Amino acid sequence: MQDSLQKIKTDLENFKELEICHTCTQPVPGRGSEKAEIMFIGEAPGAEEDKQAKPFVGRSGKLLTQMLETAEIPDTKIYITNIVKYRPPSNRDPSSQEKKACLQFLLREINLIKPKIIAPLGRHSMDFFLPEALISQVRGTKIIQKTDWNIKQIFFPLYHPAVGLYNPSKREVMQSDMYNLAKILKTI
Repeated sequence: MQDSLQKIKTDLENFKELEICHTCTQPVPGRGSEKAEIMFIGEAPGAEEDKQAKPFVGRSGKLLTQMLETAEIPDTKIYITNIVKYRPPSNRDPSSQEKKACLQFLLREINLIKPKIIAPLGRHSMDFFLPEALISQVRGTKIIQKTDWNIKQIFFPLYHPAVGLYNPSKREVMQSDMYNLAKILKTI
């Protein structure tokens, strides 16, 4: 049977191997275009995402949407997801076991969408792809790396939108990074 985003969603609903599968309201699959050129990847859903079963719809998501609109990156070019697909209790950081168990779903999303650019949002999701990097040093830069799914995968790490909520002085640099991402998108 051919894989699809709907099949991934169904598989997430049937997946019960982690405690957080039972403590969350529902799984949170990715959302966006199946032909997305940019895949934004966060770490795990929060409370609002858990309620709506959509990633980045809370306060951080609203800031991300605002920055995307300002940079004129259309919805048709993006797909937004998380490494972990279930909300950890009290918004705690997901465990390495939870990340590892959910990785299969993220890799299926990547293989289906085949994004030109993967934009990890924050250090936790960046660590999966670029474990030696520091977000403060590589955010807003184009990094090309060989992966299991692409010989020349472009990564463009960004601060997590929550950074702009808790430290408004970072918003200007975050928006600048988003403009740079839009420029890169136009050249590939």
